[in-house]
Amino acid sequence: MRTLPDYLRRGMKLVIVGCNPGERSARVGHYYAGRNNAFWPLLYESGLVPEPLEYRDDRRVIEFGIGLTDLVKRPTRGVDELTREDFAEGRVLLAQKLSEVQPKVVAFHGKLAYEHFAGKKCKYGLQPDMLYGARVFVLPSTSGRNTGLGARQKLKYFRQLAALLRRLGG
Repeated sequence: MRTLPDYLRRGMKLVIVGCNPGERSARVGHYYAGRNNAFWPLLYESGLVPEPLEYRDDRRVIEFGIGLTDLVKRPTRGVDELTREDFAEGRVLLAQKLSEVQPKVVAFHGKLAYEHFAGKKCKYGLQPDMLYGARVFVLPSTSGRNTGLGARQKLKYFRQLAALLRRLGG
């Protein structure tokens, strides 16, 4: 199965890093295309983008200084199908991408993505560490499978990310 392209360019204000593409997203060729995924509405409601977008518009995020990529590029039905080797390779490749792009903020979409990248536990929100000169933020996963937080709580973290970008001049 094919995977999703990276939407990255040098000097972006924000790069959002997912864990890996879901099968549906890879099949249709767009990020966060799951039927119950709230990513696109939250991106708009939080003020991160100035107009509503849907998964078919994913490449347009570049217009707003936002990039999209994944820690692991291999699509799966669920993250439990990923191996230690997938994460090890993903860490190296993601580090290279972030070093080249040098965004102001790197937002990991889901604790799992950050914890596998950093090798340590985290809480949602702004992290104390910097990554290639970028602030690091952890968003809750917007997948319909993530029932740990409600929509209002998820929106709160997306709004915190938008506020951080405004403070940084993004």
